[in-house]
Formats: sequence, C-alpha cells, structure tokens
Amino acid sequence: MAVTVFSNATLVLPDRVWPGATLAVTDGRISEIDQDLHVVDAIDLGGMYLAPGFVELHVHGGDGADFMDGTAEAFRTVCRCHARHGTTSLTPTSTVATGPQYDKFLNLCDELYGDVLGGARIVGSHFYGPYFARPARGCHPDQEFLVPNADNADRFTKLAAKMPLVVTVAPEIENAEWLVRTYAPRGVKFNAGHSHGTFSQVEAAVSWGVKHVDHLFCAMSDRARLRQTQAFPMRAGVLEATLYFDQLTTEVIADGKHLAPELLRLAYKAKGADRLALVTDSMRAVDMPDGEYWFGAEGSGERVRKKDGVGVTLDGTALASCVMGMDHCLRTMHFAAGVPLVEAVRMASLTPARILGLETEIGSLEVGKRADLVVLDHELNVRQVYVGGASIGGF
Repeated sequence: MAVTVFSNATLVLPDRVWPGATLAVTDGRISEIDQDLHVVDAIDLGGMYLAPGFVELHVHGGDGADFMDGTAEAFRTVCRCHARHGTTSLTPTSTVATGPQYDKFLNLCDELYGDVLGGARIVGSHFYGPYFARPARGCHPDQEFLVPNADNADRFTKLAAKMPLVVTVAPEIENAEWLVRTYAPRGVKFNAGHSHGTFSQVEAAVSWGVKHVDHLFCAMSDRARLRQTQAFPMRAGVLEATLYFDQLTTEVIADGKHLAPELLRLAYKAKGADRLALVTDSMRAVDMPDGEYWFGAEGSGERVRKKDGVGVTLDGTALASCVMGMDHCLRTMHFAAGVPLVEAVRMASLTPARILGLETEIGSLEVGKRADLVVLDHELNVRQVYVGGASIGGF
C-alpha cells in the first residue's frame, strides 16, 4: 500500500480555502483530509496551495507537437507539456483535417485513453473540425468540412461507447439536427462552435441536445457580424445565445491575449463559475520560442506564428490559437479579471470535470477521488504536479 501525506498545505476546496491542512493519498486516491497533523515523512508544503489538478477540455498541442501529428509520441509530448502547467486530465482536440487524419486521431485517442507516462491523463476525446461552418473556421486548415451522414458520423462517434466523446457542430450546417438527435442518445456530448448561426438556431440546438459552446467570443456570430449580412432589425447570434441560455455551459481562453479582462469579467458574471470553464485552446508552440509553426498536422496544417505570447496568422491580422498553459490562464482569471481564487480554480478543475461527466473521479480535493494534485505558490506558479498520486516532478 503506497501512502503519501502532504502537511502544512493550504487546500483549495470547491467552496473555500483551508489553510494548515493535511491531505493523505493511498494507492493513488485521496484517503484523508484533516487539520494539520504531525506525520513522519510527510511532505511539508510550507503553506503553499494544494489544488486539484486542472482538467482541460480544449487543447491541440504543446512543446512542438500537435495531436494531429498522428503518433503516440506526439500525444505523449503534448500531455507531458501540459502537465508541467498543472493539467492532469485532458481531452485531445483535433483540427480541421482530412478523412484519414481524423481517423488516425480517433484511433490514437482510443489507444492511449487513460495513458499517463509522466504527463496528463487522456480522459476523452474532443472531435473538432469536420462539422464547422466553413466561413467560421478561423485559423483552421481549409480542408475537409462534411455534411453529417450515417457513414461519417458512425465512424467518428464510435468512441462514445468507451470514453467521454465531445463533438463540435455548427448548428446552421446541413443535417446538424439529425446528427445531434441521433447520437446524443448514444452518449455523444455535443458542443456548438465555429458557427455564424443565429440566436434562434442556437435555441433550436439546445432543444436537440447541445449543452456547451466552444471558446466564448471567438469564432462565433454576434449582433455586429449578423448585421453585415442581414437587414434590420438587428439579430442576436451565438454569442448572445450563449450568455442567455442557462442550460449552456461555455469556456474562455484566459491567456490575456484573446480576451481583455473586462470580457472575462462579463463571462464570469453572466455564466458563473459552475457554467464557465477555463481552456487554453493551445497549439504546438507552448514552451517553444517565437517563430513559425504548423497549426494542425505537421506539414499539412496551417502555418501560423508565435509572437508576443500568442499565436497569430502569418500576416499578423488575426489570432491563431493560444501558446500558454492552464496555469497562465488561472493567473489571468484571478489577478487580471479579479475572480476569487476558489472560483478560478473551480473553473479550471471541477467545472470542466462536470462538463465531461467525470466529477465523481476528478476535479476537486475530496476523499475517494483520484489524487490528481497541483502545488502552487502564492503567485500561482506550479511547483509540483501529481497524477494519481505519482509525482511527475517539480518546476
């Protein structure tokens, strides 16, 4: 029986901070939480924060690798990279690609499900790309956009029998309703995203079974965009619908580059910490120097540039993904947007775990849950990370 005890910890619980606490781990799970006790061989955290490991819903790459590179080593490289930033669970996220690349991505999600090997655990798959609205593709490669049908949807959704599978669909594309109504009862989780749809189209999508919206404010329609193509009266789009419908959860890229602090504050006020998750949406340039990179598969994706702490298109006119880890997003949400620490941590851990349906296993410091832990100093820098109670090193 393997036992690890952390003492003199400031625990970040779902509803409060608990200083001077002891947390014990037995065989990879949290076995006890108590007031600070004298325990021989305990790891003394010196009052630093002990928080649940972060849960990442939307991530493409890091440390020079992308999930669309199509190799197990690329997957593990990305997982190791994000573990250094406090992420202990993640769902690999695809990009717009070609049919064979989509299949390879899903096969690797299947093969490596639950894998750790010194990195974040793969807890599901986020299938992202073929069901976008092409005009809303953003920095994604202009490759294979599909009309949902039984042939491609059966092929792309079979993982739902094994793991949480999230599929993003633009509500306005042909056969979107058929896709959601057919596969949501089979366990597929549907997001709305990369869409120029109207408020009423999102409202319809909610009735079909769509429950989440990707990266709020980014690659989505709003009143101003719809006004460019439609006569008066002005109409609301995906942005306004996401803020309006309480049934919808959403996420923000809190890297300080995609969204100014006031937009983060607006999202937090409108949705609250239980319906708003932090995501990185980061690409392969995380922990890499400034320069040009492939967004998507090496050699066949889209060329973008890392510059001044964010990804941008080569002409510099638009953003092209995040290049930061979840710890940076947590610091931005807390220090720049003023969100209380407990709620900012919840948005990086328990809220995304709940969105995936994994809240009984991960996402908070509770007895019986997996000992996925991150030690943070008082500036919220990552000092240690544990996945299933096993240390993957100090930073």
